[in-house]
Amino acid sequence: MSTTFTLDTATSRAHPVPEPVRRLTVPAIAKRKGGEPIVMLTAYTARMAQLLDPHCDMLLVGDSLGQVIYGLDTTVRVTLDMMCAHGAAVVRGSYRSVVVVDMPFGSYEASPEQAFASAARVMKETGCAAVKLEGGVAMAETIAFLAARGIPVIAHVGLTPQAVNALGGYGARGKSQAEHDKILGDAKAVADAGAFALVIEGVMEPLARKITESVSCPTIGIGASPACDGQVLVVDDMLGMFERVPRFVKRFDDLAARIDTTAKAYAEAVRDRSFPGPDNLYIPKD
Repeated sequence: MSTTFTLDTATSRAHPVPEPVRRLTVPAIAKRKGGEPIVMLTAYTARMAQLLDPHCDMLLVGDSLGQVIYGLDTTVRVTLDMMCAHGAAVVRGSYRSVVVVDMPFGSYEASPEQAFASAARVMKETGCAAVKLEGGVAMAETIAFLAARGIPVIAHVGLTPQAVNALGGYGARGKSQAEHDKILGDAKAVADAGAFALVIEGVMEPLARKITESVSCPTIGIGASPACDGQVLVVDDMLGMFERVPRFVKRFDDLAARIDTTAKAYAEAVRDRSFPGPDNLYIPKD
């Protein structure tokens, strides 16, 4: 019998459970079109995956880790090695969610064959269930190539952060009729090519709604529309770890302020020598 892992709240560590817990599957997510909303958050570490897994349907190991974890200015500098290392950690820390790993910039655009080699490496080294890549019509052939070879793909249209240099910034997309039509065409092309789900990022709300109505696969919005079949946020944004967040983010906590308060309390305890106390020391017994 295979061993799966769940969260032991007493010890805060993963441990085997006697009964297998079945992960959600890619086909199960694909069937959620028009049904129960899909809950998705980013995760980059095993511990965060443990905490998010009971509440999420999908965990995205996003290339946003470049900014969140490594302090890079864009996602463009993220490497395949980074994605594999963090993807494996998230898979180890989860037991229920479908884990999806972003394909980083430069790892899939050259050809379908390059994309397959990169995606195969990601899936082998991490154990993830699917990969995500950015792009519309230009990526349709690649998505079809991957899907035909057993690699589930989530597509990503609208604001595509890996193309920020070409787009000229992070503003909302789809304001002009020409851009509206292009993004809609991109969405239909990747859905028809075999993407099992579609992330729509940073677009005008009516456009996201129209895309959701126009494609057969579930749509997952981020700065898009409540009409999407699911939603995703960068977990650190959602937790309030940064002072500035995009318009489309709702901060469900102010964790940065709470960490600051806690770190201050620790520093004061060290400086006044109240920590470590007797309960924190190894004292010889008489």
